Amino acid sequence: MTEPTSAEQPWPVRTVARKISEWINRLGTVWVEGQVTQLSLRPGNQTAFLTLRDPAADVSMTVTCSGQMLREFQPPLSEGARVVVHAKPTFFMNRGTISLRADEIRAVGIGELLARIERLRRLLDAEGLFSRSRKKKLPFLPKTIGLITGRASAAERDVLVNAAARWPAVQFRVENVAVQGALAVPQILSALSVLDRDETVDVIVIARGGGSVEDLLPFSDETLCRAVSGCRTPVVSAIGHEPDTPLLDHVADVRCSTPTAAAKRVVPDVAEEIQRIRTLRDRARRALHGWVDRERRLLDQLRSRPVLADPLKPLERHAEQVRNARDRARREIISRIRDERAMIDGTKARLTTLGPAATLARGYAVVQFVTLDENLRVLRSVTDASPGTRLRVRVGDGAVHATVSEDQSGEPGRGGDGGD
Repeated sequence: MTEPTSAEQPWPVRTVARKISEWINRLGTVWVEGQVTQLSLRPGNQTAFLTLRDPAADVSMTVTCSGQMLREFQPPLSEGARVVVHAKPTFFMNRGTISLRADEIRAVGIGELLARIERLRRLLDAEGLFSRSRKKKLPFLPKTIGLITGRASAAERDVLVNAAARWPAVQFRVENVAVQGALAVPQILSALSVLDRDETVDVIVIARGGGSVEDLLPFSDETLCRAVSGCRTPVVSAIGHEPDTPLLDHVADVRCSTPTAAAKRVVPDVAEEIQRIRTLRDRARRALHGWVDRERRLLDQLRSRPVLADPLKPLERHAEQVRNARDRARREIISRIRDERAMIDGTKARLTTLGPAATLARGYAVVQFVTLDENLRVLRSVTDASPGTRLRVRVGDGAVHATVSEDQSGEPGRGGDGGD
């Protein structure tokens, strides 16, 4: 192993094969679990050949054992069985292949398989893969439905026929895979990846028509469960089974008991939808008619009111009220003016009676003299009228002017000044 190699000093093939054989021999014996996919046991042969495949990956190895071991194996070993093999890896230098030489083979019992599934169920549940909050809602009417199922199987027929019966325009993209055995998990994973990448696929249905616990083991595979959990597209599990529920049912977004139930779940019933549309349309029609009738009655009630039956009548009534109010106001004003005029006339009569004009009318006169500053003042004493003082004598129907003479007797002379 420490000898250097180069293009000038390469190892021969036998040396490389020998060294690989030495490395493999150091591994010793190992316990290996897998699923039997091929079994070759010819009568009289001392050596039997079988192929052991990993249930979750596309990996297989050849196993050789004694023919007598397989002949005595109970129950007889068959293809698809889960086994645990105690074997030693062997490298065949002449063919450059690796094989397992088994000295003990044990069947994996149903009880042990169920116990493993239960442990895996608790693990996935603890990680939250079963949580309802992670479940994606199915579309009401998917454009395309991806279907993963066995080729020409009853499950495929049930899904296609029932879905088409409910919605004739439904479209499918079918991926046929093995639904049991060693090839089931790899093929389902590949189909799931293809459909999940397809932008036109709105929902994926994984369907199988039931089977025994061993047949349903691929649908409890951890790799498949995690792949379904990581899908962006909603996944429907439609495994027709009875008491034993595969883990796929818990991880999928929707679980259906049969492929027929899945077909009814992923698409609506066209007859039911048409009836629902008719019902809603009838309800809308009744609601609209009811609203129109209610509004029409309201309009009739409004139109029957006096204000709308004869719209001019209220105006005429108000006009009459305005006229009446105007007449009352006019009468009140005229009456008030008449009363005020009578009061004024009475006051005027009293003033006339009490005023100087009435006295003058009885023959009296008012004598005024003109002061030096040309103002008129009432003459109250003869001493105020010196000779030459101009006088104004007011009588009932006018006034005359006079001048005081020099005569200071009780009857002074009058000057000839004329009258107003």
